[in-house]
Amino acid sequence: MLAMAGAHVHSHHHGHGHAHAANLPDFGRAFAMGIGLNTALVAGQAIAGILAHSTALLADAGHNFGDVLGLVLAWWASRLARSAPTARYTYGLRSASILAAVTNAAVLLVTMGMLAWEAISRLAEPHPVSGWTVIVVAGIGVVVNAISAWPFLAGRQHDLNVRAAFQHLAADAGVSLGVVVAGIAMLLTGHMWIDPVVGLLIVGAVIWSTWNLLRESLNLALHAAPSHVNVRAVYEYLSSLPPVSDVHDLHVWAMSTTETALTAHLVARPGESTDGLLTRVTEALRSQFQIQHVTIQIETPESIPMTFRSKER
Repeated sequence: MLAMAGAHVHSHHHGHGHAHAANLPDFGRAFAMGIGLNTALVAGQAIAGILAHSTALLADAGHNFGDVLGLVLAWWASRLARSAPTARYTYGLRSASILAAVTNAAVLLVTMGMLAWEAISRLAEPHPVSGWTVIVVAGIGVVVNAISAWPFLAGRQHDLNVRAAFQHLAADAGVSLGVVVAGIAMLLTGHMWIDPVVGLLIVGAVIWSTWNLLRESLNLALHAAPSHVNVRAVYEYLSSLPPVSDVHDLHVWAMSTTETALTAHLVARPGESTDGLLTRVTEALRSQFQIQHVTIQIETPESIPMTFRSKER
């Protein structure tokens, strides 16, 4: 609609604005705390599961171990995203955070599928569970995951990688809380089917929230414009600039889960001054549309082959 690729060569002015990766928020301490606490939780759940003969606790320990690996991946990706550009990776490794978000969302969905299968199996054949052991250990799980998720609360709105980590931990806290509720209900009523039913409800809620995360992270991996950027509004803003008669080759994509890039060719009207245009456009795109990396090429109508002039569809 707005961008038409063209392999043309001319010599014109370029403007480039960017924010350095070093200025990105550092969640290293939050990741380290989450990994440490959850590793201890996994060990505790595994030991308690063996002593209490609880398949549920052992399954939750395995689930939490997968989440620890997910946190390690997210932490590693967040560090890569802060790396400096090289001759080979000229944008640095910012896209690693997108790949981590995709992987974490996919792993979380697969994990929920496994838990759903386990819950359905238990619903078909309920069996006795050591209620008090389950309640105590699951209660500890709620506290550990809530503490681990808290540092990521603010950053989840602006970074898909951080949001993936937050949703992993929040989902774990929800699962553990459901196990506590189920354990109390089973002690009061003696009905063993309560545990798998509560588990299925939790799985449904987690899948519902994770699906949007997976879809958005896949879109970013495919270089779609981030959801917070209205490309039509960007095009209209650029087209409305006084010296600009046309806009083409407009591209907007995510460089990472926190940084957005834009390239565009602006066609200036003959005789009109473009002094200060590049600086003005770069600052406006950053402040109004949260686009940190801006590359603009200014052209004249005579320098553009007709086949490359934009057509609004």
